[in-house]
Amino acid sequence: MQMDNFKNPRDHFFKEVENLNHPNEELVKTHCSYCAMQCGMYLRVNTKTNKIIGVEPRYDWPVTLGKMCPKGVTAYQQVNHQDRILRPLIRDDQSLKGTKEGFREASWEEAYDLIVKKFKGLQENYGKDSLSVYGGVSMTNEKCYLTGKFARVGLQTRYIDYNGRYCMSSAAGGLNRSLGVDRGSTIPWTDIHETDCLFIAGSNTAECHPTSMFRIWAVQERGGYLIIADPRETPIARRADVHLDLRPGTDLALANGILHLLIKNGHVDEEFVKNHTNGFEEMKQVVEEFTPELTSEITGVAKEKIIRAAELYGKAPNAIVLFARGIEQQIKGVDNVSAYVNMSLVTGNIGRPKAGVATITGQGNGQGGREHGQKADALPGYRKIANPEHVKYVSSVWGIEPEEMPKEGVSAYEMFGLMEQKTIRGLYLLCSNPAVSSPNLNYVHQQLKNLDFMVCVDFYLSESAEFADVVLPTTTWAEDEGTTTNVEGRTIKINQAQKPLGESKPDWQIQVELSERLGRGKYFSHLKTARDINDEFRLASKGGYADYYGATWEKIDKQDGVFWPCKDEKDPGTPHMFLDKKFYHPDGKAKLFALPYRPSAEEPDQEYPLRLTTGRVVYHYLSGNQTRRIKFLRDMCPDPFVEVHPETAAKYNISHEESVRLFSRRGEAIYKVKITEAIRKDTVFVPYSWGHEQSINLLTIGALDPISRMPEFKACAAQIEKIDMKKVK
Repeated sequence: MQMDNFKNPRDHFFKEVENLNHPNEELVKTHCSYCAMQCGMYLRVNTKTNKIIGVEPRYDWPVTLGKMCPKGVTAYQQVNHQDRILRPLIRDDQSLKGTKEGFREASWEEAYDLIVKKFKGLQENYGKDSLSVYGGVSMTNEKCYLTGKFARVGLQTRYIDYNGRYCMSSAAGGLNRSLGVDRGSTIPWTDIHETDCLFIAGSNTAECHPTSMFRIWAVQERGGYLIIADPRETPIARRADVHLDLRPGTDLALANGILHLLIKNGHVDEEFVKNHTNGFEEMKQVVEEFTPELTSEITGVAKEKIIRAAELYGKAPNAIVLFARGIEQQIKGVDNVSAYVNMSLVTGNIGRPKAGVATITGQGNGQGGREHGQKADALPGYRKIANPEHVKYVSSVWGIEPEEMPKEGVSAYEMFGLMEQKTIRGLYLLCSNPAVSSPNLNYVHQQLKNLDFMVCVDFYLSESAEFADVVLPTTTWAEDEGTTTNVEGRTIKINQAQKPLGESKPDWQIQVELSERLGRGKYFSHLKTARDINDEFRLASKGGYADYYGATWEKIDKQDGVFWPCKDEKDPGTPHMFLDKKFYHPDGKAKLFALPYRPSAEEPDQEYPLRLTTGRVVYHYLSGNQTRRIKFLRDMCPDPFVEVHPETAAKYNISHEESVRLFSRRGEAIYKVKITEAIRKDTVFVPYSWGHEQSINLLTIGALDPISRMPEFKACAAQIEKIDMKKVK
């Protein structure tokens, strides 16, 4: 199917952008603020008031061709929302920490003076590493890059990590060790509709990335096949040719079972495996025991479905494997990713158009945000702190001596353990809401409350900001400019549509100004604009695996995005990875991994017999800090719920929309029941975009993948009980 089949009959109209203009209105070309589809849009700006008043889709954006979801259509409403923080806030009443109360407005000078005094005092008394930085990847590449530099050069601390640790770290770990590099997709998204078989594991794509769906449906419409692995019968699973309805936490057994059948039934590309991979025999030995019968016993999927899925995938001339948080947010998330990459490698479905692997990234800049220095062990360009040559190069860009570079820190969740131990006493938090997004929230809340000093940078008073001593007002995505890297690895441009509201400032400007007051200004004072930061971050990435040096703003505009690696001004970028069949390991070969199955950290038992899993709904994004404030999105899904199978509901004598108590060994919450046959009988599901007493992460477990340090959000043991609402306060 050619791209022409997807052209909208109104395309000719939207090519003339000026025809969209109304009197006193300007259209600003940009991209959505939410997920990594980064759908193209125009923001409508009233030129008299300098206010964003609406949105129009971009039909010329090649990835989504004018498609937008409910979140994207309403994203502009967050910019001028009544809940925006317009001036710095300082907490005067420490007894009210953890609530919205106890703050007063202050000037920037007063807020900066207090932060500098507290940060300097903590470091003088307890050392440089008593401070920490917790970042996020809903920011531009420039802001993510500068956050890493701010932590290591401005604050001189080793303790920095980011919220991608909860989202994409297992994908990064699996892709790095299997292929030698972590670019989330080995193909451009425009290949998807042209493949012959799509195997999607652990993704509720129709709700989480709905603007991908027209390409996915097109696979079936042109005679291809769709295989979905998910514990729930999601909208996409209902249309699948095979729905592998596995128990949460058993993806590794399923992938091994598919590999067993691919080998047994002769679907191995022997020439590709011999010339371009290592480890086949060891992997083969492990998967030999994963017969359809054993795989079915572990996963709960009928063996006939497993056999059919392996046949469709194995016989397909071209096949693509997509995966997301469902397989990644487990204590074996990295193994799960490598196991699904194994499927692509053994069949030779990688390193050519229409075939490959990809993680369907959740956050808008989940790709770029993990490449340029926010991770505990990483430096710009996907360099490693453990590598002296990498440290030497980045130090030269930053103007410091290599021995001044702080050592590797710890992962996001592990930082709370260091707060408990009082190793970390101060926190600088931006673009993240760990008071909702972290597992085992009762524990996390206690550590945030016990910090000596906490700064939160946000444009709303989030649940995490309620624990802060100082809240600094930052800008939304539409009030600044920069680049992000979408789900494909395509770097794109975000353009400013409105001047900052009130006294809010971009995150990068706050970091530059704080660094100057901390006596580190000589490393930051030359950064006057986002463009200045882009020039430095591209230089810092030069020569790294994630090389953005050639991805200039001009080239991005000219090409509608640039795929990394892009090494110089003549390089157009790399839409398809590994076309030369050279992977990023020293010998140029990919690695096949032998991966024995192991159960989840917490399996159901007599006391907690149900499997709890979590995920998103189409109307909300991440912790909900933005989307829960948008009236339409809140009206469409005002509260979380618990999905329960009819037979399970009957067993517990609970009815549809009845309130129940759901609890685990860590916490409890009350939810209304949604009785549905779309969930397994042994499983319950709750969406996670709510805070306070509604947060499902009060129940989730803080068990971590040994490689990625990703918490196991997708599987833990739980129990449900009928309650008397008259007794509930």
